[in-house]
Amino acid sequence: MTDPSDLSATASLPLALDAMGGDNAPREIVAGARQAVEEHGLDVVLVGRPEELGDTGGLEVVAASQVIAMDADPASSVRTMKDSSLVRVAELVRDGKASAMVSAGNTGATMASALLRMGRIKGVKRPAIATPLPVPGADTPTILLDAGANAECEPNWLVQFAQMGAVYARDRYGIAAPRVGLLSIGEEPTKGTPLVKETHKLLAAGDWIGQTGAAFVGNVEGRDLLTGELDVVVTDGFTGNVALKTLEGGIKALVNALFAAFGADERTQAAAEVLLPTLAPLYGKLDPENTGGAMLLGVDGVCIISHGSSSARAVVNALLVARELVDHGVVGHLRAAVAG
Repeated sequence: MTDPSDLSATASLPLALDAMGGDNAPREIVAGARQAVEEHGLDVVLVGRPEELGDTGGLEVVAASQVIAMDADPASSVRTMKDSSLVRVAELVRDGKASAMVSAGNTGATMASALLRMGRIKGVKRPAIATPLPVPGADTPTILLDAGANAECEPNWLVQFAQMGAVYARDRYGIAAPRVGLLSIGEEPTKGTPLVKETHKLLAAGDWIGQTGAAFVGNVEGRDLLTGELDVVVTDGFTGNVALKTLEGGIKALVNALFAAFGADERTQAAAEVLLPTLAPLYGKLDPENTGGAMLLGVDGVCIISHGSSSARAVVNALLVARELVDHGVVGHLRAAVAG
């Protein structure tokens, strides 16, 4: 468990926000930071080019002269652009000047900066991106990992993802006994790739559970992701990212089709007036901007990766998630789970 004095010291530190990252930076990023401070009382420090940030509302700014583009090569950019906003936010966490880093910028570069500057938790094979998938009608989401950090994986990495995902589910959503599933093409242990089959054996053995309180429910399929029957789904980063983007695209297409149907004629417009108040909460639940971003599990600090097209609202939610995970001491709990 985390030392209470260490947790208290970390919780008093500000959140470091990459002001230059994302399609809508810096305007929406700064607006979100100001809103998080004014409406939620968060302590936020902006990192970026001061002359480009506009009215920061008096927020502290740490100058960074370089910006890693959304399409830049992650590894080489982080190594050569040492005064980039992404590198500087990671260094603030490493140096004990910030409690967490948050960015809507280049996902690969965000991961690389966190890994190279903050380092891995001791014993972690590979960090993984944990993305909450909102489940209609359920109070908690399904956590998908890895959602894109590791295109190729080994069985013991996936077992570690299960450990870390269970800790994340417990700390962020209060799930005492997270149900963990392994994504495959069938429920039977004999289904799937060699990676899936070997991982199933390791997860079923249960040696990994330790302090997580988790329960392995076996293989699950893509249709199970939004059912509420699971809390954590483990897979390799390639499959996870394809599944995530497919779900996002499918939900967006469905929502667009509904709005088009509602505006087709007078009858459908009348129906929309009745249905929209009921559908609005569902739409809000499925909106990626309300999830607050994904956490990179396994690095030695809280790192939140927000969507590249994040608006001010998404930035606020990402900062709230970062604050919550710092307050719950999730990194310390991950250390204990991996070591135990």
